[in-house]
Amino acid sequence: MMANNKIINKKQKPNGFTLVMSLVLLLVMSLMGGSLIVIASGDHQSNNTSDEYQQTFYVAEHALLEGEKYIINKMRGEFKDTGGNAPSEGDGPFTGFEQGGEEGGDEEGGESLVKDPEGERDVSTRVTPKNIVDPQNTPCFNSFKNLTNNKVANHEFNLNFGGLLTNIILQGEDSTKEQSYMNRYRFEFFSVNAGVRIFKGEGFSVKKGSTGQEGRRGTVFKIYGCGYFMPKNAGDNEYDNPEILIPLETIIVVSS
Repeated sequence: MMANNKIINKKQKPNGFTLVMSLVLLLVMSLMGGSLIVIASGDHQSNNTSDEYQQTFYVAEHALLEGEKYIINKMRGEFKDTGGNAPSEGDGPFTGFEQGGEEGGDEEGGESLVKDPEGERDVSTRVTPKNIVDPQNTPCFNSFKNLTNNKVANHEFNLNFGGLLTNIILQGEDSTKEQSYMNRYRFEFFSVNAGVRIFKGEGFSVKKGSTGQEGRRGTVFKIYGCGYFMPKNAGDNEYDNPEILIPLETIIVVSS
């Protein structure tokens, strides 16, 4: 009997050990699973932050494009308002009227039609932007430490990037949430007239240092742009404390 009892006790010991080992393994696996959840959550947050920085960078690039477009429109003339009607092919586009003379005017010295070779711009509005504008004290402007001008050629700030995408966003299923998120992206741009230079290159607007035709005079503009990513509770007129601010700058030469 004693021998049988010893055999029975020996058989019961492994069962208790297995239970303890199962509990230990369960605890270890639970800790590992929790760690993986924490790591995955951190990676997800990091990816979201990276996406926000990337999007803000794209908004800053858009700000530079808007700055270039502003300068070009001023120097080439604003686009004419045709009221939605395209000019007829026979008559061609026109920029306005000038007093008649030997060429083009009527016999009584009246007005003659002035043709616009580009067809869509009012050349009478052409002007070279000068550094006569007082800049606003914005986070974007203060981020450029190399500025030596107290005046700038223009300064547009707190522009809503999300507003440019409204027609696209409204086609989505969750348009309200998406629009609210995109409205957190703002942009700003300003430019400085750096004077007239001789440049090499073809075309109306060329990058500084390009090669091609020599001896052309052009006006150099330094264009500064910023992308903003604002906090969730920021109002439409608030821009002082962005979560993300990315400043960029470029140089263009506009042919005279």
